Amino acid sequence: MSFLNRKKAPGPHLGLSMVAALTPPEVEVSLTDENVTAIDFQKEIDLVGITALTITAKRAYEIADTFRAKGVKVILGGSHPSALPKEASQHADAVVIGEAEGIWENVIEDFNANKLQRIYSQCKQPSLLNLPIPRRDLFTNGAYYFRNTISTTRGCPHACSFCSVTSFFGHTYRCRPVEEILKEIETMNYKKLICFVDDNIVGKPKFAKELFRALVSYKLKWIAQASVTIARDDELLKLAAASGCMSLLIGFETLSQDNLAAMGKKVNVVDEYEKVIRKIHSHGIAIHGFFILGLDEDDEYVFERTVRFAQKMKLESAQFAWPVPYPGTALYESLDKAGRIVTKDWSQYESSIVFKPKLMSREILQKGHDWVWCEFYSLPSIWRRLGITHRYLLPLWVLNLYYRSFWRRKLRVNRDSNKFKPPTSSLSNIRTWFRLN
Repeated sequence: MSFLNRKKAPGPHLGLSMVAALTPPEVEVSLTDENVTAIDFQKEIDLVGITALTITAKRAYEIADTFRAKGVKVILGGSHPSALPKEASQHADAVVIGEAEGIWENVIEDFNANKLQRIYSQCKQPSLLNLPIPRRDLFTNGAYYFRNTISTTRGCPHACSFCSVTSFFGHTYRCRPVEEILKEIETMNYKKLICFVDDNIVGKPKFAKELFRALVSYKLKWIAQASVTIARDDELLKLAAASGCMSLLIGFETLSQDNLAAMGKKVNVVDEYEKVIRKIHSHGIAIHGFFILGLDEDDEYVFERTVRFAQKMKLESAQFAWPVPYPGTALYESLDKAGRIVTKDWSQYESSIVFKPKLMSREILQKGHDWVWCEFYSLPSIWRRLGITHRYLLPLWVLNLYYRSFWRRKLRVNRDSNKFKPPTSSLSNIRTWFRLN
């Protein structure tokens, strides 16, 4: 397959490359990422390992069934099989629940002895000491925009109802030794952008400070997910900037404190959002905001309110989503118990609204969601947020124009969303709109 005909993905997932690193050296390993290359079902292999998210579960099962029909043994793992092992076991010879360390070696031994168990599960959280370096040599060359992905922690100290991270990692937050992280970075081309794939890189401030201090001499440029708490610790924020932080991906989620309380995200305080954003910006760090539309306290005014806030605060980029009830999460349990989940066709999760919103129809939520994306990434909006003097002007304009192009193409198919206009609750809201514009 030529480079021009091959799909390109933002960055490689580390899960299977870590599993490959855990595999005994005498075992020949190959890695296929279907985001960028096609699967060769005719290749002669003895064992297939597949990792699956909820949105990829249906496809993962199809792949597994195809290989098993050929007599090839299949192992399924990842967040979705870990949440629903009985379902996954219908398509696999074995299911790995949770993290691979301490389990995968046993899987290989049992496979070689023709004694695979149906379920392999962690008895305790594996140590993050002396982890092998992921097999990045197995990644397809030229297939990713950002190849330098690295993990320094696992888990998150918070327990948001919509997030599968907490259920997968067992309500823990663990950190790797800083010296081991540095050794791994030295195996990479760290002159290029580093993407820390941690769910919250500042979940333990003491560790984050130690890491950031150690990174200063490397003169990196990096991005990572972080919570709003980074702005409450001046030393932590200064060290992040000094160590080369280019952008932080922050889950603001909602402008409703009641929504935050319902989702269990006590760490966020809506009244502090403006202060948080201005403080991070004052250190030259860009912000990619995450917002959820259609929570139980959201009516039809949420679309206008959210996008105007993001524009007013000049967020360099943002993503807007509706709630997704992933299996294993508290959100899934509550919506399922209330009979508000409309389908369990996992392939529709994220691409479609699979639950009944409380204060609006699914149709209005879909149209409002699409309108917010297009409004935020309109050319006037991009110009007002970025201008021509931003510190990271070129990459941010490229990112914004990419999102703009994507949503313009998408809405050519769904022309109704182009006609959608969100309601304004009062004359004061209309005045606010003109003031922001």
